[in-house]
Amino acid sequence: MKKLLLIFIFLIASNTVYANGKILKSGFITKSASVKEGMNIDDPKNKIIIIYNHGQNSNDKAHKNECIWVNQIRNQASLVDKEINGKKIMVYNFCTNDFAGDMSLKKHWWNSKTPYVGKHKLDKRVEKNLELVEKFVSIGVPRKQIIISGHSCGGLLTLMLLSAHSEKVGGGISYMQACFGKLSKTYKVKKVGPEKALEKFAKKYPGPAQLRARQINNIKQSDNVPVLAFTHPKDKWEGLLSDWIEEVPGVKRIVISEDYKIKGKSCVVKGDDWQENVSARKNPGHEMNQGLCFQYYNPEILNFIASRLK
Repeated sequence: MKKLLLIFIFLIASNTVYANGKILKSGFITKSASVKEGMNIDDPKNKIIIIYNHGQNSNDKAHKNECIWVNQIRNQASLVDKEINGKKIMVYNFCTNDFAGDMSLKKHWWNSKTPYVGKHKLDKRVEKNLELVEKFVSIGVPRKQIIISGHSCGGLLTLMLLSAHSEKVGGGISYMQACFGKLSKTYKVKKVGPEKALEKFAKKYPGPAQLRARQINNIKQSDNVPVLAFTHPKDKWEGLLSDWIEEVPGVKRIVISEDYKIKGKSCVVKGDDWQENVSARKNPGHEMNQGLCFQYYNPEILNFIASRLK
C-alpha cells in the first residue's frame, strides 16, 4: 500500500496538462501524443520506461515556459504500449528547461575566448535525469528497463549520460545530437571539410568550441556507450560533423538518409490541426526524426531495447 501511495504522489507531482499543442512540463505520453494526468504505473517490474529529453532553444539559459510541441513527440507516442518480452513501453516526456547552466548570465560567454567555468546546462540535465531514474527505480522499475533518449541537445545529453553512467540505466537512443548552433551550415562543412570548419569555429568562438570538444572527448573516452544514435547529413547543426560518433565504443549509428525521404517515402510532420512535409520546414535535416515516416525505424529501436534487456 505504501509503495502504491508513493507511485501516486510521484506521478501527480510530475505530470502536466496538454494544451494548444504545447506540453509545458513533465509527464507520461499517451498514444495520442498528449500527456495524461494521474497515470499510474501498474506492475512496474513489467514496464519499460523511455525518458525522452527535448532540445534547447539556447545553450545555457533557463526557459520557464518552454518544453516541447506535440508534433515533436508523435513518433515517441507510437512506441507507447509496444511490448518486448511481455514488458510494456511507457514514454516519459522530461521537461528540464526551467534551470540554467552556471555561465548563462554571462551575456557574452558564447562569444568568449575563455573556458566554461562551472556546470553547463547539459551537465545539470544529466543530473536531473539520474534523479528521475532513481525515482523510477525506487517504485520498482528495473534499471535495465529504463532507457534515456533525446533529440538535439537532448541527444547529446543522452550520449553524455550513458558515457559516464551506463550502469545506471539500460541504454540510450540519441536523435540528431547537437547543441552548439548550426555548425554544419555556418562553417560550410560540405565545402571546406570538418577539420577546417571546426578550426574556424574555434577561432571565432574558442570558449564554446572548447566546451564542445571537452564534452565529445569525454564521451569518446568511455569504454562502452550503449546508445543507438541517428544522424542526417543535411542536418544544419552537426550533420556533417557527426562522424566522431563512430569512434565511441558501444554506439550503433544509423544515418537516416541522404535526402528528406526514408526508403523513398516522403516525411510528413503532423501537429494538432496541420501537417507539412519535412522538406518544407525551416530545419528539415534536424527534424527528420519528427516525420511520421521515421516510424520505419521503430523495429530497429525495439530490437535495440530488447538487446539491452538481456
